[in-house]
Amino acid sequence: MRTKTGIVLTSTDKTIKIEVSYYKLHPKYQKRYLRTRRFLAHDPENQYKVGDEVTIYECKPISKLKKWTVIKPEQK
Repeated sequence: MRTKTGIVLTSTDKTIKIEVSYYKLHPKYQKRYLRTRRFLAHDPENQYKVGDEVTIYECKPISKLKKWTVIKPEQK
């Protein structure tokens, strides 16, 4: 199961947008640089707000862009 950890940017009804940052290594210059991606995740109880740090896991597609679900606090 693939998981990612990021910060909540926006929160709408049962959907949150998460920003995940990670470092990559340049193949030629061997310098690290920061990359950022955004994912839409399913939040069925609307319990996460802007600024929260959450962990998401990959699941079957819920809609066109939502393919991730928030891990519940008790499952960590």
